[in-house]
Amino acid sequence: MKFRRKSDATAPVEADAVDEAQTGVQGPFDAADLPELPDGGERIDLGSLLVAPLEGLELRLQVDEATQEIQAVMLAGGDGALELRAFAAPRNGDLWADVRPQIADDMAQRGGTAVEQEGLFGPELVCELTRTMPDGRTGKQLSRIIGINGPRWMLRATLIGAPARGTEVPEPWLGALTQVGVQRGQGAMPVGEALDLVLPEGARPVGPVVPPGTKDDRGRATDHPHFGHDHD
Repeated sequence: MKFRRKSDATAPVEADAVDEAQTGVQGPFDAADLPELPDGGERIDLGSLLVAPLEGLELRLQVDEATQEIQAVMLAGGDGALELRAFAAPRNGDLWADVRPQIADDMAQRGGTAVEQEGLFGPELVCELTRTMPDGRTGKQLSRIIGINGPRWMLRATLIGAPARGTEVPEPWLGALTQVGVQRGQGAMPVGEALDLVLPEGARPVGPVVPPGTKDDRGRATDHPHFGHDHD
């Protein structure tokens, strides 16, 4: 699904679900505090995530081929991608602080590196991993993992490719991230459990796709009649 509706994602809004004074930006938002989009459009309902359409980005869903469960949401552009996953978090505490060392250990076990730096949303991890490229060669994949604590949820946003460089979050990736809404639900859940994702209403799978710079991490594009899809 390629987003064709243009919106000014940097326009001011009247709600905040994360600490604006700490991050310097508004959003992502809890679903209970979700403002309207600046252009009056609608977000795509993916279950636990509500994603705003932005021009030039394509919606891809990371699907476990064995279980057919959606594992993550990916917004892909020409030079990179933004992967989004939401998790249940405790009412009090800092889940992102707890999981950063685990992510770094996992990267090390896979032969990669993870270096902590201070970013727009606080501490984040810059990761580098050797991957198999689409042409069969091996190369370094750069990613930057950002964790954002919300009310009983944590949003993990991973920038892949060119957007992962530096400490800023460039557009359109910043606009996409700061307009996300998270729907945790009211039920009790184990801390760290991934929040459910669903195929958007009216969408259909259109076959597997490969995120930028990888061969083995596959997603699945979707075709949605409301926002439209470019067919080549």
